Parts: sequence; structure tokens; C-alpha cells
Amino acid sequence: MYTVNFLTTLVENHQILAYLVIFLGLIFEGEVVVISTGVLAYLGALDFTLSLIFIFAGSFVKTFALYYIGEVMNSKFSHSKFFQYIERRVFYFMPRFKQKPFWSIFLSKFIMGTNYLVILFSGYNRISMKTFIKAEIISTIIWAPALLSLGYFFSQTALAFSKEISKFSFIILVLLIVFLLFDKLMAAFYRVFEFLKNTTSNNNGNE
Repeated sequence: MYTVNFLTTLVENHQILAYLVIFLGLIFEGEVVVISTGVLAYLGALDFTLSLIFIFAGSFVKTFALYYIGEVMNSKFSHSKFFQYIERRVFYFMPRFKQKPFWSIFLSKFIMGTNYLVILFSGYNRISMKTFIKAEIISTIIWAPALLSLGYFFSQTALAFSKEISKFSFIILVLLIVFLLFDKLMAAFYRVFEFLKNTTSNNNGNE
């Protein structure tokens, strides 16, 4: 019967690969990768500081790459149906994007699946690079350590129940699902709040 010590040893023996996976994972995904990294860091398989460096690196590569892709798409495919779809999705979550670009970019970091679209749309609309970078850096500095710490909490909680790798992994999975559902719920509340705020602003402007 395997315990978490087996997982810790396995990751420790392949740390270079693990950090590479973290870096690439941050380009294509975010929350699950960072939380999983926090879990492994708590077990001692990964170094917290080094993990954070790779998380920042992957996150910023994704940020600038998507912004640049958005700019290129604006130059070559300004009336693309793909970006019309992205525009609808961005305004669905961030109806005041044009009025509040900084806060829209900042808050999108904390809504799973939204940040990618907002970054692309920012490049497409050529949002001020200063505003864009400021929002992304500040949000990432908060987002990354927060999710790593959440991974610490998940790992600590799972270990309190069992050190058997199958049970430990199951508890981590349950906690992760709960977090993702909570994130979706908060995103829904925020979307309703932004919609009502935007509607009120428009009504006041028409008076």
C-alpha cells in the first residue's frame, strides 16, 4: 500500500520535470496547477519559493503572448467571428470592461477561465500597456501565493485524514471540486453585481 511518501520521493527524483510541468501548465491552465503545486510543496517534494518563481514565469509568458496574439488578430482579422465571440464572453463577465479596464483585467485573474479571454481582448482592443501590465502584475502577485497557500491547506487537511496515497488524493480532489464550485458561484454573483451596476450607470446617464 503506497503512502504520500512514495509521491514525495517520486516528485523529488524528477524535480526538473516537475518545474517544467508547472511552467508549461501555467501557460495553458492556472488554478489547478498552482493548487497542486502547493500540495506538493507542503509535502516537501517541491520548494515553495522556486515553485513561485516558475509560476510567475509561466503566468507572465502566457500574459504577454496572449496580449500579442490579440494585437496581431486585430491587425489581420479585425472583424473575426472568433473575436466577436470573445467580446460577448468578456462583456458577459465584465460588462464595464471599457469603462474600467484595470479592474476588469485585475478581477478576471480570480475568475477561472475568464483571464485568458480578457487578456486576448485587451490586446485586441490595444488597452494601454501600462494599465494592462499593472493590473496583471498586481493580480498575479496576489493570486499565485494565495492559491499556493490554498494547496498547503488542502494538503494539510488531507494528511489529517490519511497518508495512504489513494485516500489522500481523493480528499484533495474533493477539496479541489469544492473550490472550483465556489469560484463559479462567486463569479456568478460578481457577474450579477456588474450587470446591475452597469444598468444603473446607463440609466443615470440617460436621465
